[in-house]
This record gives sequence, C-alpha cells and structure tokens, in this order.
Amino acid sequence: LMTYTLTPENEFEVTYHAKTDKKTIVNLSHHSFFNLKGEGNGPITDHVLTINADHITPTDAELIPTGELMAVEGTPFDFREPKAIGRDIGAEDDQLAIGKGYDHNFCLNDGDGPAATAYDPESGRMLEVFTDLCGVQLYTGNFLDGTIMGKGGNPLVQHAGFCLETQYYPNTPNMPEFPQCTFDAGQKFYSCTVFRFSVK
Repeated sequence: LMTYTLTPENEFEVTYHAKTDKKTIVNLSHHSFFNLKGEGNGPITDHVLTINADHITPTDAELIPTGELMAVEGTPFDFREPKAIGRDIGAEDDQLAIGKGYDHNFCLNDGDGPAATAYDPESGRMLEVFTDLCGVQLYTGNFLDGTIMGKGGNPLVQHAGFCLETQYYPNTPNMPEFPQCTFDAGQKFYSCTVFRFSVK
C-alpha cells in the first residue's frame, strides 16, 4: 500500500506499507520527475544539487550495481557540497558513459537532515528530500528523447527532469554486504519519504 499526502507545510509525503505472506524481497520506490523551473522552461542541468552521500554503488554495462562501493571524492559524483547537476555530467567517466549521465544509487550517510536538496537559482524553488531508507537513485532524464509528452504538451527531452528515488540499494539480494531488504513471512515493511518544497 502506498499513501500520498499533501501537507500544510508544502510537503509531498509518500508512505509505503507492505506485509509478506512468504519470504520475499521488498524494495519499493517512487519515480517522480522534477523540474523546479516550472512547466516547459528548460533543462535541469543548472539546478544546484546536494546529496548527503560519501559513496555510490557503481554499475556494470547494464546499470546493475556490481557490489562495490565507490567513494565520490574527486569524482563527478561528489554532490556533498552544492553543485550544478550539469557541471560534471559530460565529464570523461566510465560510469557516466554507461548511463549517458547520472543514473546511480547514492549510499546515504546517517543523519537527521535532508538526504538531498535541489535548488533552481532562476525560480528560487527548492526541494528537500527526507527518507528513512539507505539509498537514493539520482536519474537525470538521460534517455528522454522527446517522444513522450509532458504537461502542456511539451516534449520530454534529455535532462527535462530529474528523479531522486529513495530505496534500498539496487541488486541488494545478490549482494550480501549491502543493507538487506528480504522480509520473512508475516514481517511488515514501512517506510516514509518526504519531498518538501519551499522558495528561497
């Protein structure tokens, strides 16, 4: 069961509830695209992004995590300090080449603050993401090619939006060293992610 709630604090809250009748994997997420500029107003590459993560899970050629943890320091994946999404998206990097941009799981650090923050300097709109999960997938719309229409009939082209998908790490069941998401029969799963919007 997924519940969507709009709060008086300008939050979009997504809660997940599941109960298993057999041992199974539970890794639920939410694939909303965001563009803080507003409808049809250009790419998200100048959005300033911060992600509270020291590592990512690098992937193979099929975008499946290999089981390694890769430190973000000194790489295009370092969003620990605010940085424009587009600053390093075209860098010569094997991981960026695989996904034609960012399409990677960030291993969130412990802490009470936001897992990620995105800000559009042009509009002043800001998005903060709070979660109780251990990972967030940054996807920058790399494979959008204009064949799908968005709001107002605007074509969704490359980098027209970005996703911050909270989750357990992908490929977790095959990687025992990752935080696990296998639940026994009768075990309950609950998680909450909050997308908080504001203007600065």
